[in-house]
Amino acid sequence: MVSETGRTISSEREPLLDRQGTTFDSEHLVQDRLLEGPLNEDDDCTHYLADSKSDLLVCFVGKDAANPEEVPESRRRLGVVSAIFLIFNRIIGTGIFSTPSIILRSAGSVGVTMLMWMIGAAIAAAGAAVYVELGTGLPRSGGEKTYMEYLYRRPRYLVSCMYASYALFIGWTSANSTAFGQYVLHALGIAPGTWNVRLVGISCTMFCLAMHGMFMKWGIRMQDWVGIFKVFVLLAIILSGVFHLLGVPGFGLEDGVEAPHNLEWNTMWEDTTKDVNSLVTGMFNVAWAYIGYHNANYVLSEVKNPIRTIKIAAPVAVLFVAMVYLSVNIAYFAVVSKDDILGSRQIVAALFFRNLFGARIEKTLSIIIALSTLGNISVTLFAYGRVIQELGREAILPWSPFFASNKPFGTPLAGLTTTALVSSAIMIAAPPGDAYLLMLSMSAYPLAIFNTLVSAGLMLLSTRWYRSYNWRPPFRAYKPVVVWFFFANLFLITAPFVPPAPGFKQYEHLPYWSHAVVAVSISLIGICYWLVRFNWLPRKGGYMLRRQWIKTEDGSSRATFRKVPVEVRIDA
Repeated sequence: MVSETGRTISSEREPLLDRQGTTFDSEHLVQDRLLEGPLNEDDDCTHYLADSKSDLLVCFVGKDAANPEEVPESRRRLGVVSAIFLIFNRIIGTGIFSTPSIILRSAGSVGVTMLMWMIGAAIAAAGAAVYVELGTGLPRSGGEKTYMEYLYRRPRYLVSCMYASYALFIGWTSANSTAFGQYVLHALGIAPGTWNVRLVGISCTMFCLAMHGMFMKWGIRMQDWVGIFKVFVLLAIILSGVFHLLGVPGFGLEDGVEAPHNLEWNTMWEDTTKDVNSLVTGMFNVAWAYIGYHNANYVLSEVKNPIRTIKIAAPVAVLFVAMVYLSVNIAYFAVVSKDDILGSRQIVAALFFRNLFGARIEKTLSIIIALSTLGNISVTLFAYGRVIQELGREAILPWSPFFASNKPFGTPLAGLTTTALVSSAIMIAAPPGDAYLLMLSMSAYPLAIFNTLVSAGLMLLSTRWYRSYNWRPPFRAYKPVVVWFFFANLFLITAPFVPPAPGFKQYEHLPYWSHAVVAVSISLIGICYWLVRFNWLPRKGGYMLRRQWIKTEDGSSRATFRKVPVEVRIDA
C-alpha cells in the first residue's frame, strides 16, 4: 500500500521504526554501530562482551532498535470504537456544561464566542494530525513520553525523568473526582461539604481502579457505555434547541423566561470586548475544553492494528466533538438570554433545561454531569496507568519490575493504583477555596508544555540536523498545521503569566500564575532524580549504566540497567 507521503509500506502492521528510521535488523544495526567507533555511556545493549575486541557485539542503539514492543496479540483488545471513546470521554467532561458562560463573559458577544469555539476546533484538529503522525511513526503506548524520548535524546534519560515526575505527581483525576462528588451529592439532595465531596470523589476513583485493574473488559465496556450515554445527552440538548427554534410544541420557553435574541445578526456582535487580556482568558478556556485528542496515543500497545485505528479514531473523535461543541452552544444561545448567562452563577446547561422544562429537571442534570465526569475519570486513569507502566518497562522508575508487571489480572495494576492513590492524596490534602480550580489548571498546563515540545520536535525532523532520523511515518501532517499547533500551545504556556483584566480574578486567594509555576516546578523533581541516579551515583560508584532488554513471562519485554565498570572499554 502507499502512505500519505507517497512511500510504499508493506503493511499497517509493520514493525516500529527504530531510532535511525529503519525496521528492526539486528545484524546490520550491530555492524553500523561498530563502524561509528567505541561504545559510550549512551548505548543500550542486550549483551555486553568486554573480553574480546573481535567478537560480534550484540548492541542495539536505542529502545526502538531493540524492538521491545513485541506485544502479544492477546493484549491488543481495543478496537476503533473504544479508541474513539477514549478520546471522546477525555475531551468531554464538565466543560461543555459550564465553560460557555465563562467564555461569553470573556468575549463580550455571542459572535466572538462562536469564533473562539471554531478556533479551538482548529487547534484540536491540528493536534489530532500531529499526534496521528507521531502515533503512526511510533505506534506504541506512552504518548508524549515516547515521542519526546525519540526527539530529544540528549542528555540521555533526562526527558524521561522529567516526564515521570508529571506522570507520578500531578494527580490527573483529582479535580474531576472532586467535581463528581459535588454533582452526586447535589443529585441526592445532600449538602456538599469539604469531606463528603472528597469521600465520594475518592470512592469514584477507587471504583474506576477496580474496574480497570481487575475487570479490564468490563472497565472498557463501562467507559464505552458512558460515552454512548454522553452522546445521547448532547444530541438531546442539540435537538431540543433545534425544536425550540422550529417552534415544535413542547419545546417552548417556560412562563416568565426572557426570550433570547442571541442568534440574530444585529445582536450577535453587540458588546464585543476590546480588552486583549479578556480575549486571551476566553481563548485559554476554549483551548482547554478541547484537550484530550491525544488520549488514544497513550495506549497504542493495546490497540488492534494501531496504525489504522489511530488514523480513523482521532479524526472521527475530534470532528464529532467539534460539531457537538458548536451545535450545543447554538442550542444554549437559542434558549437562554445573554443577560441570564452573564448574570447567573449557574452552569449554562442548568439554565437551558430550566428554560425549556422547568426547575424539576435540576437533579436529573446533576446525574447527567456526574456520569459525564465519571467517563472522563475512567479514561484518564486508564491512560495514565499505562504511561506509568511504560516508564517501568523502560526502567526509568525505581522498582521497575513492579511497575512494568501485568500481574495478577493482566493489567498495569501498579500504574493504575499509583495514579489513583496520588489523585486521592491530593484531594485529601488540598485546602478548600481555590483548590479545585488549581488542581484542574495544574493538570492541564503540563499538556501544553508537552504539545509544544512534540510539535517543535516534529518541525525539527524535517530539517537537515535531524536527517539521520530518517523519519518516515505512514501519515504526515502538513507543515503549516504543525506550525499552527506549535504556536497555539506556545500561547497556552505563556498566557497564564499575562495579568488578567481588571475585575477578573483567576483565583480568590492565589496569584493568577500559581498553577503554571507549580506545574513547571514539578519538573524539578525529575531533574533532581536524573542528576542523582544517572549522573552522581554512577560517577561516585565508578560505573556506567547499560540498559538491557529482557523477555517477560507474558511475551512482552522490559528493560533493566547493568552497572558496567568505567575501566572496561571496547574499541571498534
